[in-house]
Amino acid sequence: MADLLYTIKANTPKEEIIKLLRDHPEIKFVSLMGIDLAGNDTDEKIPVRIFIKDIDEFYAGRAVQTDGSSVVLPGIATINNAKVDMPVDSSVNWFVDYNFENYDNLTNRPVGTLRIPSFLIHEGKRVDSRAVLTDTLINVKKELVDLFHHYPEISGTIFNGKDVVDIVFTAATELEFWVKTPLEEAAVEEMTASQVMQEQYWERTHGAVRCALEQSLAELDKYGLNVEMGHKEVGGLKAQIDESGHLTHVCEQLEIDWRFSDAVQAADNEIIVRTVVKEIFRANGLEVSFKAKPMIGLAGNGEHTHIGLAAVTAEGKMFNLFAAKNPEKDYMSAVGYGALMGLLKNYEVINPFVSSTNDSLNRLKPGFEAPVCIVTSLGHTPKFPSRNRTILVSLIRDLENPMATRFELRACNPYSNIYLVLAASYSAIIDGIKMAVHHTTDSLLAELSKDAGVEGFYLEKDRAYRSEKDVFEDYTAEERDKLFGKPPATVWENMAAFEKFPDKVKIISSGGALHERIINGFREGALLRWKTELISRILPEMRTLVRKAKKIHSDFVTDQDAYNWNKIFKLRAELAKDSIDQKSLFTQLINALTSGKYDKASALQTEIYEKVEELKSLYDAYEKNII
Repeated sequence: MADLLYTIKANTPKEEIIKLLRDHPEIKFVSLMGIDLAGNDTDEKIPVRIFIKDIDEFYAGRAVQTDGSSVVLPGIATINNAKVDMPVDSSVNWFVDYNFENYDNLTNRPVGTLRIPSFLIHEGKRVDSRAVLTDTLINVKKELVDLFHHYPEISGTIFNGKDVVDIVFTAATELEFWVKTPLEEAAVEEMTASQVMQEQYWERTHGAVRCALEQSLAELDKYGLNVEMGHKEVGGLKAQIDESGHLTHVCEQLEIDWRFSDAVQAADNEIIVRTVVKEIFRANGLEVSFKAKPMIGLAGNGEHTHIGLAAVTAEGKMFNLFAAKNPEKDYMSAVGYGALMGLLKNYEVINPFVSSTNDSLNRLKPGFEAPVCIVTSLGHTPKFPSRNRTILVSLIRDLENPMATRFELRACNPYSNIYLVLAASYSAIIDGIKMAVHHTTDSLLAELSKDAGVEGFYLEKDRAYRSEKDVFEDYTAEERDKLFGKPPATVWENMAAFEKFPDKVKIISSGGALHERIINGFREGALLRWKTELISRILPEMRTLVRKAKKIHSDFVTDQDAYNWNKIFKLRAELAKDSIDQKSLFTQLINALTSGKYDKASALQTEIYEKVEELKSLYDAYEKNII
């Protein structure tokens, strides 16, 4: 299999593409990969012979169309105006997805599908997530180059700003995921104990998990992703061995990291990584979950997103725009300070793209190293880079390697729409950089480090944006909310930021690509999924949980049993039992959602979640006391 074709490099001429496909007859299909506003990637099987014959039509977007019922483009591709064209994007790498369960008889090789990143065009306009990021970066690049030409001094004498001819946007993501044996349920309590005792983090992998992890790393390297590491994460427990020597009751959390790329390519890479990992683990008899919070009470799956920015001069030299001239004196350059402050100041309207589902917000809870506060950490002095894991945006620095300076956004999860997250982030970053051109690094550091209540020249007066403390342990919930802003608890609260902060929406929309129609379409789709999931999945699951919390004691009853059961009985009724005059919380939530009373629905969702957790805790204590 050494001569299988895994990638077709960006900007490969059409004639060479045709030759490669003819030289590899095992590649039998083409699939156009457009990314809708929910982050879903399209996938279809088009015979290669058709692609070769009509390649010009594929490039022009005339060969393949879909409609609004197939992709999430609310308010854009409507049912009576649904035609969506799909032109290919030749500026990024194309990947070959091999099916190792289906071999071609003539070549004795696995059948391959060439997955081609594409755009979605409606009424002549690009309306997909990939296009939003691509067009945003074009606009931000132009603004930055113009800024350097007008204010060459912001380069900090490392290079001449007037010599800047190009801007490079770099990004990388780290993928966490849970792996388990299908149909087997592990004990959450046992895994919680293992997590607290740190028994799993960076532990040695075994059996099928080890095989699948090693195979995944090797396979991803064939795609040119330059895998840097695969390891066990904090979650999981020790598997058991059956009579035949195979591991059972597998339930582990893993992470895979790979090298950074251009921002659009990095987002595309993530999709192929998820695909490869899921298929290889499945082939080894293991089920993979990329959900942000697969199991309540245990560590969720994060996807820390690294954001970088570099300038290229006329001589072809590249300079990291965030790095300080003297890294032992300054944490960052003026550009870096401005970029970080732009990201933090406007995060309320970036957050909806980061966390747009019930599952994503379940992960963002204090105590699991998942950030809930809009705050950064720089380190106590420039000589000692920070490794504070409790903050939203980390400043990553290497004193020996200025090119490594970057920001790490820690709130993302494997199903965050990274295209839209990066588009909104870079738009916010340029806003901060525009401010920074008028200030020194000392004044910018003072602004970023100011206390809540102190008037600043850019950041909001009543907020603090930097802390070198443990945000979870060193502040109460009330102190966190007051200093860093109260985080949204529901999808509705998160999406409400678009209306609550119109000035910040203008900032992330300033590039022209993330415009009102796109934001409204994203918001509408997220709210539809929020409402549907609550009614059709979450509430039925909770109702089952309430039904299972049954009375189990008999004659041998202590006052503790009676007390616990009385509270459990009342909670069950309050959550799920209707009367003529009083409707249960479940029924109230359904009624609020179906009638469009989303403020009320959001408040009810929060109340229900709290009471269900109380019920689970009470029933656990009640059950353990029965002998």
